Amino acid sequence: MIGERLNELRKDLGLKQKEISEILFISYRSYCAYERDETEPNDETKAKLARFFNVSLDYLVGLTDTPHPIRQGDEYIRLPRALSDDSRKELKNYITFLLQKDKKNKRSD
Repeated sequence: MIGERLNELRKDLGLKQKEISEILFISYRSYCAYERDETEPNDETKAKLARFFNVSLDYLVGLTDTPHPIRQGDEYIRLPRALSDDSRKELKNYITFLLQKDKKNKRSD
């Protein structure tokens, strides 16, 4: 599962395997093996890959199909992968607006 996700994420960025391996200081051979699911990266490397691709570890290892949660306290909202960056920003702004509105309403009570 990790291999499929890494391959998809890399292609989404328009990068080659060699470029990823150089950027993250992972041997080219190891990175290729990760994408082919021949070997699995250790936990430290998984975290490095998740940070680089800006996805959760849960997404990277296949526990969820939504790569980008928005965190507000301990609550998460899983966003669809196809949501554009502009839509993500707009959604985040709307959530901020709703939180401020709720805060005002609580003070009025």
